[in-house]
Amino acid sequence: MTAAKKSPPKSAKAPSHASKGAAANDAIKLLTADHAAVKALFKQYDKLVKAEASDDEKQEIAHTICQMVTVHAQIEEEIFYPAAREVLDEQDLVDEADIEHASAKDLIEQIQASDPSDDHFDAKIKVLGEYIDHHVQEEQNELFKEVKKAGLDTAAVGEELAARKEELMAATGLETSV
Repeated sequence: MTAAKKSPPKSAKAPSHASKGAAANDAIKLLTADHAAVKALFKQYDKLVKAEASDDEKQEIAHTICQMVTVHAQIEEEIFYPAAREVLDEQDLVDEADIEHASAKDLIEQIQASDPSDDHFDAKIKVLGEYIDHHVQEEQNELFKEVKKAGLDTAAVGEELAARKEELMAATGLETSV
């Protein structure tokens, strides 16, 4: 059985970095809180690798990372990026984000089809973390600023994002933490 078919352990929860109410009212706050939660999970995975933790411990965190990144990418692609395209004159930042998502999804598929005991598993998680870190930096330092300047209704988009995220998180069995 692969990680993609396993249901997440009951203890697999994302770190909470913002109150649900505050994040749900603003697209930028919700997405930024997701970024922080995933970054914390990558750090947690790195600590497990350094501590030579069991495959089961690493699998639990890897599964949670993959699910959270997948949900986050989906809400961005379905809601945030189309809203950004509507207000931005230049589409380059959104185009780059789409391509970065495609690369991350490919790596997630590889991770979900493998196991912590497989060669390169830890390296795949590390590289996924590096992809995500680069993507986050571009979104937070460029795209978010541009959509705010262009007048995106971050409250309305945030409500849509929060509702869709809650649906998707429930479908994965993970708790919505932000």
